[in-house]
Amino acid sequence: MLSRFLSKESQRKRALKKADGGVYHDYLSTPMVDKNTVCEDLVIVSLDLETTGLDPKKDKILSYGFVEVSHMTVRLAHSSHQLISIEEEIPEESAVIHQITDDQAATGIPLEEAMPILLRQLAGKVMLVHYASIEQNFLDAACRKLYGAPFVIPIIDTLVLARRLFERRNHTFQPGNLRLFNLRPQYNLPNYKAHNALSDAVATAELFLAMATDMFPNPSQCQLRRFITQ
Repeated sequence: MLSRFLSKESQRKRALKKADGGVYHDYLSTPMVDKNTVCEDLVIVSLDLETTGLDPKKDKILSYGFVEVSHMTVRLAHSSHQLISIEEEIPEESAVIHQITDDQAATGIPLEEAMPILLRQLAGKVMLVHYASIEQNFLDAACRKLYGAPFVIPIIDTLVLARRLFERRNHTFQPGNLRLFNLRPQYNLPNYKAHNALSDAVATAELFLAMATDMFPNPSQCQLRRFITQ
């Protein structure tokens, strides 16, 4: 039976056959990083999306924020925050959470212009997120719509890692304990304002670095295969 990582590589090759030419074909043509790569040698992109809701079939991406992690260090010089313009009005219940108004969204760029920028950043790297189903499902929907092929990338999910740590240490926990800003105080990380895509991406990157050090104090044991969750 193939490992999750090899299965992901197979998915990449199958998606490549379906993808239209251009930026997504180029993205899928980039081989995935070896699963045995030590963390010190990884280039990871911590990503967060803000959306109009939780259903990628009907809801839209409003913004993305990312920051690069290389040599197990957050590289703020390699970060970006991008607003995405949409045609419909932003639901009030959504705007209350992420604080993105219709006027702000109107200053953004269309998804078809934003996706190539993001894909070039992600190509050949590992995506780091907190609660992967949001980013994975929305980006998958976007790639299928724009390029005719599914979104494929190796993923590290800090929510999954946190659950594993609680279970390994026989700690009882509630679902709320796994929220990003409830986990950070356990590692003495500072509080940031939630629901801004860039600050959430930075917060996730910092949490991952703290968790990785906690799980594998010996850097030589800190390998990608120990963290891949999807």
